[in-house]
Amino acid sequence: MRFTEHELTLAVTAAAKSVAAAGRAGRKARRTADPDAVWESMGRYERYQVMDAVGTQVLPVLLALPDVEVAAGERPRFTDAQVLAAVEQTLDTGGLGRLRRKVVAASLTVLVRTALAQLPPRQDPDALVVPDHL
Repeated sequence: MRFTEHELTLAVTAAAKSVAAAGRAGRKARRTADPDAVWESMGRYERYQVMDAVGTQVLPVLLALPDVEVAAGERPRFTDAQVLAAVEQTLDTGGLGRLRRKVVAASLTVLVRTALAQLPPRQDPDALVVPDHL
């Protein structure tokens, strides 16, 4: 799938916010922790570290997704099988056992689904309006 730089940035940021909220919140508060509030409370370097770690996991999967036609004003849609296939294609087993590989693939699939849910609707490239002062 060909995503724009803006779409990839929004997707990785959304996934990083969910990871940061899960990591910062306590066990009971995890369900109610506001990812945006947790993200804003973090320092710039902490955000960078989370974005780097999440980006190295999520970006290869997003780029491995199959090409789909997306109409203007809609978000790209992928089936669970397509996302899982992209995850397994990019997953580095590194000597993982069968059970651990399934757990890693399932958690990465959830993280990629979180990233895909935050993609903005596609803009119509033909409707691009350039201001007169440029």
